[in-house]
Amino acid sequence: MSVRRWVAAACGVITAVAAVATPALAANPIITAIYTADPAPLVVGNTMYIYAGRDEAPTGTSNFVMREWHVLSSTDANTWTDNGAKANIATFPWAGADAWAGEVEPRNGKYYWYTSINGNGAGWMDIGVAVGNSPLGPFTDAKGGPLISDSTANSSGLNIDPTVFVDDDGQAYMYWGGYWGPRAVKLASDMINTVGSVITPQGLTNYWEAPWMFKRNGLYYMMYAANDTSGCVTNSNYACQRYATATNPLGPWTHRGIVLGQVSSTTNHAGAVEFNGQWYLVYHTADAPGGGNFRRSVAVDKMYFNADGTIQKVIPTVGGGSSSGTNLATSATASTSYVSSWENLSAINNGGTPANSQDRSNLAYGNWPQQGTHWIEYQWPTAQSINKSSVYWFDDNQGIDLPAGCQVQYWNGSAYVAVPGQSSCGVSGNTENVITFNTVSTTRLRLSITSRSGYSTGVLEWKAFQA
Repeated sequence: MSVRRWVAAACGVITAVAAVATPALAANPIITAIYTADPAPLVVGNTMYIYAGRDEAPTGTSNFVMREWHVLSSTDANTWTDNGAKANIATFPWAGADAWAGEVEPRNGKYYWYTSINGNGAGWMDIGVAVGNSPLGPFTDAKGGPLISDSTANSSGLNIDPTVFVDDDGQAYMYWGGYWGPRAVKLASDMINTVGSVITPQGLTNYWEAPWMFKRNGLYYMMYAANDTSGCVTNSNYACQRYATATNPLGPWTHRGIVLGQVSSTTNHAGAVEFNGQWYLVYHTADAPGGGNFRRSVAVDKMYFNADGTIQKVIPTVGGGSSSGTNLATSATASTSYVSSWENLSAINNGGTPANSQDRSNLAYGNWPQQGTHWIEYQWPTAQSINKSSVYWFDDNQGIDLPAGCQVQYWNGSAYVAVPGQSSCGVSGNTENVITFNTVSTTRLRLSITSRSGYSTGVLEWKAFQA
């Protein structure tokens, strides 16, 4: 479910839901007729399915209200269909409330849906498993009781967010857990019983909740939500998606970085999948009309890997779906009010992926020893539609420090003016600070940067995104 620090309201049982297939054209969020959260992608043949919980909290409510799971589908990752609710609380006769995060894994010609759900007995959240004969079900309770509960030896402080992975040798693994408590266990070949002891995975730095496991080129990847302020988020009530890799499905894991930064909802829950030769990151935000922390919506963006297997950080797109989010900076001509002889202006749009704010491996821009307000600017030969920017600050722990503030401006034909509706201009180190604003059409975009007292400022990478 991806919980933060709230207690969810009890939810009533529903007994029947009509499934109405409703197509939606490409956009983020991909479905806006209802609110959807905690997405889990699965590719079967030429179709990508997304299994997601439904947020039903009324406006102003400060609790999760979730009673059913929906299945979204697409054959091109652009046009999405809501196939309706394919499971709900009543699917599990032993459960009472809270249809939180789940994932579907195929095995032996069947589809097993592992879910976070509130049991009627002792313990807050349990993990159940339903089974169906197709990706769209119908799904029925496969076990008659929890697969994991508080009574399970070495269970997590909060038994939520299962991710299941079947390796090439046929062995299945399940990871889960919240409240900084990652757990893992092998599954039996019947997919509804565990084998051996529950272990505590090692190396998942700053783990909070929402694990997602996959394999690529022989390497195991684990994405998960973290809520630390060490380059992850600016406020620990929010979360980012960190990731780690391992050469064994049970670890130990080595932390690799952040794949998705802080989004507009406090929770951050994601999954990754390859579809038609392209990798996609599926996640949720609060970006739908009327959305919020308890009224979230699924989004999809393309995800890219570097040659060494590390993942390029995904910058969320709003309104453009997975077919947009083009970084226009790489085609722009850069200029600045001042660049020091020790640094290089070309750093800001050379496509580098900084490891941290001290990373000079792809060059760095700085204006030492200047102080006060200075600017960097992009210019294009023709007008571009832009509604988002991101900046990775340079901090050399000497004369160049993180700025006091910044403002995005654009050329309106006669003067530079502030972009309309700008979100806060983040000044955090070791992360990509995303700035959104109302769409502007312009040939020039400027980032005005104000230094802290006694320091100069610098930038490792500045991106501008096509609306």
